[in-house]
Amino acid sequence: MKEPIPQGPDVEALSRNASLLVEQIGRTAASYFRPPEDGKPPKAGSEEVAEIVRTLSTVAEKWMSDPKKAVEAQTRLSEAFMGLWGSTWFRLQGEATGPVAEPEAKDTRFAHAEWSTNPVFDFLKQSYLITSRWAEHLVDNAEGIDEHTRHKAQFYLRQLVGALSPSNFVMTNPELIRKTVEENGANLVRGMKMLAEDIEAGKGELRVRQTDPSGFEVGRNVAVTPGEVVFRNELIELIQYAPTTETVLKRPFLIVPPWINKFYILDLNAQKSFIGWMVSQGLTVFCISWVNPDERHAGKDFESYMREGIEAAIDAIGVATGETEVAAAGYCVGGTLLAVTLAMQAATGNRRIRSATLLTTQVDFTHAGDLKVFADEEQIQAIEARMQEKGFLDGSKMANAFNMLRPNDLIWAHVVNNYLKGTPPTAFDLLYWNADATRMPAANHSFYLRNCYLDNTLSQGRMVLGNIRLDLGKVTVPIFNLATREDHIAPAVSVFEGSSKFGGEVAYVLAGSGHIAGVVNPPAKAKYGFWTGGPATGRLEDWIAAATEHKGSWWPYWFSWLEAQAPERVPARIPGSGALPSLGPAPGTYVRVRV
Repeated sequence: MKEPIPQGPDVEALSRNASLLVEQIGRTAASYFRPPEDGKPPKAGSEEVAEIVRTLSTVAEKWMSDPKKAVEAQTRLSEAFMGLWGSTWFRLQGEATGPVAEPEAKDTRFAHAEWSTNPVFDFLKQSYLITSRWAEHLVDNAEGIDEHTRHKAQFYLRQLVGALSPSNFVMTNPELIRKTVEENGANLVRGMKMLAEDIEAGKGELRVRQTDPSGFEVGRNVAVTPGEVVFRNELIELIQYAPTTETVLKRPFLIVPPWINKFYILDLNAQKSFIGWMVSQGLTVFCISWVNPDERHAGKDFESYMREGIEAAIDAIGVATGETEVAAAGYCVGGTLLAVTLAMQAATGNRRIRSATLLTTQVDFTHAGDLKVFADEEQIQAIEARMQEKGFLDGSKMANAFNMLRPNDLIWAHVVNNYLKGTPPTAFDLLYWNADATRMPAANHSFYLRNCYLDNTLSQGRMVLGNIRLDLGKVTVPIFNLATREDHIAPAVSVFEGSSKFGGEVAYVLAGSGHIAGVVNPPAKAKYGFWTGGPATGRLEDWIAAATEHKGSWWPYWFSWLEAQAPERVPARIPGSGALPSLGPAPGTYVRVRV
């Protein structure tokens, strides 16, 4: 039986889609070049490009200054390509040969079968891997450059390598070629339409959509744990959650989320909600919901966030419950602010926080991860100049920085899916939260960048707030210090070393996965385990080697730690029924403000 003759492309459909593609390109260009609403000239990103060129040029100069090493580096690349040429030649002759370079196990960009079965695309893939790894070797082994410059070069190279992957282009990606031929280019038309929409949504800057935002609504299917807003000021709404048990621990519990993101990462849905689970264990849970600041909040500094945030929340909790002491948890930068507040209370004797849980929190920024790339004097000055114009840092800037920590997963995978495959993203609650960005007040963000990332004053006992020098060594309350093994924002080693800065007992716990999934790991799913091993002393590697591994979520282990400190229980407290009346249902109004 004869094989069916493959059908060629539909010329009429192809022509029609080509015309539509040109039309969509025109609309996209119009969106990109449209003058901004405030009348100011658009930023071209020249500062960022100049910084990348300057940094990578420094590395190149170091290699070129030593002719012998430069020749050795070139020879190493040539030998790798000679091996690839030989392997490809044998494959074309029908002989089986092993690959010269293979993607890492977690790299899904080359998952399509033709990246391996088709010698041409296999050659493109391996060429890319050889070249990118060679370039990474040059950066890692360049002599005579300081570590900050090396760190920046590694980070910028990762962005360039991610952008130049053959998987990102139609003509070098076998899956995209097949799809484009099968759909006669309709996928590109849909993709260009989405590209124009995303530039429009970003007001002239590309804001890559990561999820279908129509699938979620704050208060409807995310941030749904019942409760009431019982306090509000210029910076916070304080939510008290409704109890689900007859009795609760007498000591109320305050959550301090990061202001860089919305608080509902801890209340994504009923199955993933850390807040809902805490309530079910018998805690009276209060959570700060930070305002999404604008120009009116430009002068709100780090001390303002401490005074009008944490301190004001503790005052309100006292009115609502009659209790003078609280247990508290801080997540990421919220944990840093909580640690600062602990140091302030230790210095002033006003010790109302009786225990602290720090979730992926840094207090020592020596090993602060890739975000430290943006924190040198020149770049901070540039950020401060931009913030001076409006009084805040636009939320998209921080969102872009976080996406750049994992460019292949959080940027280019969506670019390929949305704009080249023409496939709208699916509804995913975590990515909806990730895209729900917040602004940063100028005074607060400047203080944070300079005192934490640039000068690391908190860990050295040099941070000053309200004319008071803060010393973490005077903090003696029990601390539960959670790190996650794959954290790109608060690396496990950074959290580990920060543990030694406190003056009291610190329980360092290491959870599996990363900054989000390692924290939001409910017992019902128990996707990742955790490790315990006593005081965080010596090297992290040695601590891990001697640690005890536990299956399942760290949440029950943590609650046992917390309950043991103050086990007394009282009848459950109903939010809004005491001295603080309800100002409206959870999740409140501040969290609904989008940028």
